[in-house]
Amino acid sequence: MSVYKAQEAAREANDMEAYAATLHDDYQFIMHLDNSKKNKEEAMEMFTFMMNSDDFVTHESRCLYESSEAMVTHGVMSFPDGTREAVLAFHEIKDGQVIRMETGATLLP
Repeated sequence: MSVYKAQEAAREANDMEAYAATLHDDYQFIMHLDNSKKNKEEAMEMFTFMMNSDDFVTHESRCLYESSEAMVTHGVMSFPDGTREAVLAFHEIKDGQVIRMETGATLLP
């Protein structure tokens, strides 16, 4: 199964263990807002909070490209403050897991 399909299945099932299994132990998340970095544990705390909240919604999620080395995804996210952002994410893949993810976003009207 592709990494994207595994992550989507985990999100749909709200299965945080399955989602965490798609992330390499040396995973690093780089936030577009301030270039801050989170390790796997810190990122999973954030992802768990977001996935368990009705205030964070991802619309139109899709995979633009996936290979054994990289994946590019795009979606529109709604946030608790009513804003929406188009989010483009680059995922570096190592040993079948995401080792680094970096996002970029554009505020939508």
